[in-house]
Amino acid sequence: MKSPFKVVRLNFMTINELPNSWTDQDYINMLGIMDYTDISELSSDELKEMCLMSLTDYEPEDAAKIVLEYVFKGRLTKGQVENISNEIIDEKMWEEYADLSMHEDFFNVNQLLYVAFNGKFPKPEAVKFQVKVTTTQKDEMLVFKDFPEAPLIRLLVAGMPQNTLIYRLFEEQVDGVGFKDAKDIIWQLKIEKNGDNEMLFDIISSSYWFQDFKYVGAYEASTHADEVP
Repeated sequence: MKSPFKVVRLNFMTINELPNSWTDQDYINMLGIMDYTDISELSSDELKEMCLMSLTDYEPEDAAKIVLEYVFKGRLTKGQVENISNEIIDEKMWEEYADLSMHEDFFNVNQLLYVAFNGKFPKPEAVKFQVKVTTTQKDEMLVFKDFPEAPLIRLLVAGMPQNTLIYRLFEEQVDGVGFKDAKDIIWQLKIEKNGDNEMLFDIISSSYWFQDFKYVGAYEASTHADEVP
């Protein structure tokens, strides 16, 4: 049974770097791969700067190989890394790669290389927005309990044009009862319960999926949870 909700977009912005995408340990690890080990006195900002500078000691394709091999750690074969290290210079792999579960990591790879090489790689663009969801029946909020990404995307799609990309590519999953790709479409999700009848959702994803939501105001729509096997 579908549940009725009121949805209000509270804000919407484009971001070029995801929160907590790179840690000091990541920079230390990559510097080690590049044989730079004199890091004991470096601050957090200096670690990042040194990592970026060290990457530019390589040709862009070779720098891409270093970051890809570090981030994906065996999830890509050597042949795939070789091919992608060339493709990533011109293509937005966080939008185009077939495996959606890798999109967020591809975005982070591209973001680091884009900064290091001063724009030689495609400009990374993600979106961050907040929506308020309310209902008259508090029990209806249970639809978001176990796998919130699926019913949330169904709700967001309802506010966008019918030809919006998510619906065109995932119509059966949106309308059906199994939306397995939802967790990979929404990269980061923070949920705050604001009383029994209201929730705030902070969403980070690719502009590829949600650029149409920028123009959405308030609307009413229904959604439903996935069926548990």
